[in-house]
Amino acid sequence: MFFTLSKILWFLASPVNLAILGLVLASLLAFTRFSGPGRWLGLICVVVLGLLAFSPLPRIVVRPLEDRFPQQAINSGKVDGIIVLGGAIGVAREDIVLNYAAARMTKAVELARAHPEAKLVFAGGGGNLLSPIVRTEADGARLLFLGLGLPESRLVLEDKSRNTLENAVFTRRLVDPKPDERWLLVTSAWHMPRAMGVFRKAGFQVEAFPVDFLSAGTSADYVQPYRKASRGLDIADDAFKEWVGLVAYYLAGYSDALFPGPRPAGAAR
Repeated sequence: MFFTLSKILWFLASPVNLAILGLVLASLLAFTRFSGPGRWLGLICVVVLGLLAFSPLPRIVVRPLEDRFPQQAINSGKVDGIIVLGGAIGVAREDIVLNYAAARMTKAVELARAHPEAKLVFAGGGGNLLSPIVRTEADGARLLFLGLGLPESRLVLEDKSRNTLENAVFTRRLVDPKPDERWLLVTSAWHMPRAMGVFRKAGFQVEAFPVDFLSAGTSADYVQPYRKASRGLDIADDAFKEWVGLVAYYLAGYSDALFPGPRPAGAAR
């Protein structure tokens, strides 16, 4: 139920979708006695879309999410397992398809090669509410990892999860982590706070290994506009979705904090 509601509510709450629906409503109002308010609504929606598409606003919104957990070095001590979350890969025409979050997959391979003793876990079935799942994200991950030379004996594929909550719960059941083991969690930096909160709440103590940054981490993030409207709209959608997701997961009891962050050195795992 949570999965279905989250997909429906986010479709309605997405600022990009809201602005487009607002423009449709404004167009309809133009042919009624409410044409005056309709013009104002249309103007507001055009301004909002312009800010999301071309201004630095999406980077400003995503920057605190990406700054929350620090980057790690590839060779930062012994690693027992590497978990990479889905959302970046699929299969079409029996071939691998990667989207703009492909750094999740490439960094996972890099980590696996740097830590040959570690298990490589991929968590992801499919998160599409309407389309039937023919080939899961895990199927794509298997094709990619084997194609890049990783032995199948190192792979653990979780192919049932549809969202971050199920990623954490199903993966913990699958790998049964031990208290003295060190597991790295690989996902997009903007998604890391929510992912860490959910894994902690599920009783799986992992270390954040953020990748796929959408902001540069410099002062340019606050002033540099986007050159392509589609890029700004994509980042705005991801950023606002994460902030809404943080609140929703915390209120539902699925995350250990409203805005999860690094734990102090020496804190209980």
